[in-house]
Amino acid sequence: MKIAVASSDFATVTGHAGRARKWLVYDVAADGAPGTPQRLELTGDEVFHYAEDGRPHALDGISALIAQSAGDGFLKNMEKRGIRPVLTAETDPVAAIRALLADSVTPPKPRPIGALLCKTIDLFSKHK
Repeated sequence: MKIAVASSDFATVTGHAGRARKWLVYDVAADGAPGTPQRLELTGDEVFHYAEDGRPHALDGISALIAQSAGDGFLKNMEKRGIRPVLTAETDPVAAIRALLADSVTPPKPRPIGALLCKTIDLFSKHK
C-alpha cells in the first residue's frame, strides 16, 4: 500500500493538502512497516488545487494521503479519485502512518479562521 504525506520540508506532516507541492510517498509493507519515503515535488499545474479533475496525476495509485489540513472540496475530490484523505495533528510522518494503520489518528487541531477561509475558497473552486 502506498501512502502520501504532505510535507513542505520533507521531514514533518504539514497542510494545506490542496496546495501542497512537496510529498513523501511511503510504500508500506504488508506488516505495516513504512519503507524509506520517496520525495515527490509537484509542478504548479500538478498541485491538487489547480490540477484538472480526472487528469492523470503523479499521486495516482496511492491508497491514502495524510496532511494537517484540507478543505472540504479537496476531501471530496480525493474520495472521487479513490484516495482516502486523512487529517491529523501528528507532525511525524511515520507516526502518522502508524496511527492511520492502527485506526488511532489524532484529529487535527481546530482552525476556525483557516476552516472559514477554506470553505470560502471552496465556494468558488472547481473541485466541489
